[in-house]
Amino acid sequence: MTITILHALALITIAAPTAVMAANNNWMADIVGNTRLSQITIPGTHNSGARFETVPGTAKCQSATIPEQLNFGVRFLDIRCRHVHDSFAIHHGPVFQHMTFTDVLNDITAFLKANPSETVILSVKEEYTAANNTRSFADTFASHIAANPNIWSRSGGLPTLDAVRGKIELLRRFAASTPMGIDASHWPDNTSFLANNLSVQDWYQVSDNSTKWTQVAKALSSAASDNNADILHLNFTSGYKPGLFNLPEITTVSDAIHPKLAAQLAVNPSGHYGCILLDFADTKLCQLIYRKNTTEK
Repeated sequence: MTITILHALALITIAAPTAVMAANNNWMADIVGNTRLSQITIPGTHNSGARFETVPGTAKCQSATIPEQLNFGVRFLDIRCRHVHDSFAIHHGPVFQHMTFTDVLNDITAFLKANPSETVILSVKEEYTAANNTRSFADTFASHIAANPNIWSRSGGLPTLDAVRGKIELLRRFAASTPMGIDASHWPDNTSFLANNLSVQDWYQVSDNSTKWTQVAKALSSAASDNNADILHLNFTSGYKPGLFNLPEITTVSDAIHPKLAAQLAVNPSGHYGCILLDFADTKLCQLIYRKNTTEK
């Protein structure tokens, strides 16, 4: 009897991570298909490709790779591209992140092929100094769409989930002469703002963590009380404090904000809190976010 019980417990222990991972991979499958993206509570990452730095604490924003983030439950990726030789290299400021935009798209495409119930909102922004190009940033981006057109949503707005399952929805933080994705090309620096179909909290220069948390909490409340499906809420919990020699200290902010966010989500009722963007995302925090889309017992 003892051996049987121990064997059963061992099977449960082995199976548990698989069950959790399946939920993380497919959490959007439980959401009604006519729900618009703007009505879903979505875990995301800030500077999703930034895993490398030359000085500790100054450029790294994530410990997990893009595939790992997607497997945590992340469905909003914030990608920063340096335009060089008519190609995109992933950067955080001057720091190259040892990957290209093609690498990012391959990771997302593989994930969506394996998990067709999901969608990924992909924010794309030009980063650092362009060099040695023969075409515009928008033209280079368009070449990526042309290379695999079926993976991209062509909604041009805030579509329903069913319309974009298995596809990438672009959030465009660069100028373009022709419409592409959700227009986020007007993006005031270091502030909260309303623009087009967006409500954004992006105070990233943090004087003190209490003030930053107040900004995050206010944006959570604003999203929860907003029934306008034409507005996508983006709430950046990320930021940095100026440190020694005025170098940015990133983990000083995330280490303070994450416990407050987890505590707030734990007591908040299920509902709509927009896209919540994290530095150093992990499974536990992502689950707390996306589970707000269902009634918790």
